[in-house]
Amino acid sequence: MTLSIRPARPGEAGLALQFIRELAEYEKLTDECVATEAMTDAALFGQTPRVFCDFAEWNGEVVGFAVWYLTFSTFSGKSGLYLEDLFVRPSHRGKGIGKALMIHLAKKCAEKDCDHFQWSVLDWNTPSIDFYKSLGAEMLDEWTGVRVSGDALARLAERA
Repeated sequence: MTLSIRPARPGEAGLALQFIRELAEYEKLTDECVATEAMTDAALFGQTPRVFCDFAEWNGEVVGFAVWYLTFSTFSGKSGLYLEDLFVRPSHRGKGIGKALMIHLAKKCAEKDCDHFQWSVLDWNTPSIDFYKSLGAEMLDEWTGVRVSGDALARLAERA
């Protein structure tokens, strides 16, 4: 059994979107998953890519993925890596694939001189929380996620 991790290639936006939809189903958020293949392709492979995707292959079959992008901390003056999505198909969990993806991204942090690696997890997702803690991650309970979207974002943008 062999595991390899590789970057997504042009033409694989549909595959990335398939994993995004599988993750949305797992997180019970399918109604929020409105991304299209064209949108995913533009984000990953457009003139100025906004996000990056790495696939995990088990014996040549793509079974997991990670979507990430770089952030910046004004306090530290350094970049960070933000993990937007991590998903391994249920049939391949327990084989170290998620851990390998996390190690792969930690190495990217080192290569890019990032001073932090950060992500969010749904508070009900105890298997993932336990997994992240086993990797040495700490839960940032003192921070509260904040978002403006949809009509509220449009109204905010229209303010004088």
